[in-house]
Amino acid sequence: MSIMVQSSKAHDRSLGEWFHDIQRGSIKLPRFQRMEAWDRNRITSFLDTVINNLPMGVVLILQVDGNQNEKFVSRYISGAKPATQGTVTQHLLDGQQRLTAFWRAMHNNYEYETFFVYHPEFDTQSGAPGEDVQVFLKPRWYDKQGRRMPLWADDPRYILERGLFPISLLRPGDMSPEISDWLAKATSHLKPAGSEDDAYQKLEAYMERQEKLKGEINRLRERVTHFNLPYLALPSSTPKEVALQVFINMNTNSKPLSLYDIIVAEVESVAGNSLHDLEAMLDAHCPHAKRYAELRDLILSTSALLQDKVPNNRGMIEMNKQVLVDNWGHLERGLERMADFLASQGVYDAARLPTNAVLSVIAACYQLIPDDGDYRGKAETLLQRYLWSAFFTDRYENSAPTRAYADFKALRAVLQNLQFDETHIKQVPVLDRDHYPLATTDELMAAGWPKAKGIEARGIMAVTTYLEARDFADNQPATYDNLQKREYHHVFPDALLQEAEIPSFLALNCALITWKTNRVIGRKDPLAYLEERVGWAGEDAVRQRMKTHLIDYDLLAKAEFGDLQQQAERERLQQDYNAFLRDRARRVAWVVEYLAEGLHPDLHKLWQESTEVES
Repeated sequence: MSIMVQSSKAHDRSLGEWFHDIQRGSIKLPRFQRMEAWDRNRITSFLDTVINNLPMGVVLILQVDGNQNEKFVSRYISGAKPATQGTVTQHLLDGQQRLTAFWRAMHNNYEYETFFVYHPEFDTQSGAPGEDVQVFLKPRWYDKQGRRMPLWADDPRYILERGLFPISLLRPGDMSPEISDWLAKATSHLKPAGSEDDAYQKLEAYMERQEKLKGEINRLRERVTHFNLPYLALPSSTPKEVALQVFINMNTNSKPLSLYDIIVAEVESVAGNSLHDLEAMLDAHCPHAKRYAELRDLILSTSALLQDKVPNNRGMIEMNKQVLVDNWGHLERGLERMADFLASQGVYDAARLPTNAVLSVIAACYQLIPDDGDYRGKAETLLQRYLWSAFFTDRYENSAPTRAYADFKALRAVLQNLQFDETHIKQVPVLDRDHYPLATTDELMAAGWPKAKGIEARGIMAVTTYLEARDFADNQPATYDNLQKREYHHVFPDALLQEAEIPSFLALNCALITWKTNRVIGRKDPLAYLEERVGWAGEDAVRQRMKTHLIDYDLLAKAEFGDLQQQAERERLQQDYNAFLRDRARRVAWVVEYLAEGLHPDLHKLWQESTEVES
């Protein structure tokens, strides 16, 4: 068959067939392909597409006439090296991210993520279960005892109580024993004893629940196994340079229309307005809004909420485009107020924003908030509680658009009642502490480097910028312009910790400060390092500046170390570092409790109270 015929016709192939090809080693990747690149959110989105049986693009393969005729040096898909190497029949030129994510999720072998399927019918914990079956991602971490946290994510009973089951149960092939074993562990505590009243009826109900869950698992298993992921094929006779050119073209030259481009066309055809012109006008009237996100993203997500739609692709597509234009005044005002409100909370730009899910919610809420008066203050106190709860609970770790929509509906209902009180506020899901408790000190201590996109890590930095995060050298408080000149700086020097093989890239070991001297990395004790690099003068002044970062000057002052080749010195460094992290985590948690209650903590009083509690 010629290249022209094969490359112009897509062939059907189920995920079950792809899975078994990977399993027996007949499909490999050319080594020139990059390694895994998808982040956890793209993996979740892909898996959601599969379990909802939505269409997906094609995969490209190069056919191979056996192991001796491979045109490219190859490797197996990550985590999929077979026990016995079969005959290679195909090289995967385009589609490795999808198939790698599928293979690894079906084995749940990611170290720092575990994937589940959420089914609202089996959720016994949430006061307001979700409406849709969807993929649920739970980030994982290790505590100081080396345990993989949270513990519930490995316990079938507590997994099922949350309406979840491991996505690995959907793996193609014979999974009956594994499914039965998991169900038995998840429900054994519910099985009635023979001596109980109505034991027979309870046993029937127990078995009915097991069968219903097994039926739902098997229904989704069928969907996954038979999901069609079509492919285009280049014949094995394709010259190597031609196959490379096709790979380059498919990976770099494709530029599909964005959702915004499609909506631009719809707005112009339905409403007769240019969305690009409206966007430019919004930029002129609300110049600070784009500090937090692309204006087009803010326009679409906020407009969706204003039309009572979920701020995701589906909701944006379903929006009435004429109403989008009619709502423009509310949109513009809401985005302007949103930017002002975030700045008042010490959040100044997208680089420091813990989660962008809050942006459209806050902007849309301003439709119900007046420009001035007592009610504005009351309403913005509610928004403060919402904001900091979003930053320091796991509410927005997954399914952010759906949860943002649910929170917005609840906030809207509260704001429509001018006399709202605490009983009404508790109806907002993210403010329900039974289901969404604030982060613990242990969780804060595990938060990674805040320059990356981690909600809690950036949340910790947001707490310090709320408290002004005064620069160690010039004492300037954090502002938008000031922060553009600051850097993410290790408090305990990276070189020092690396020498002792201690992780340094933690949010609690970070301070946003400017530099006055050169940036040569040195292996020095923390205080000496800071003094040399920042060039401050006056202990008392620096002590006060550090407090705005919730850093205890005295803990750094006593952290002095000798030869780290000595085990005793390494252990002392670890102890002092842990003491510093825990002290700062405790102070951050203290401030977060205030902010999440709508209060405005006084730094001097807070520092004194938290120190007294510690002592």
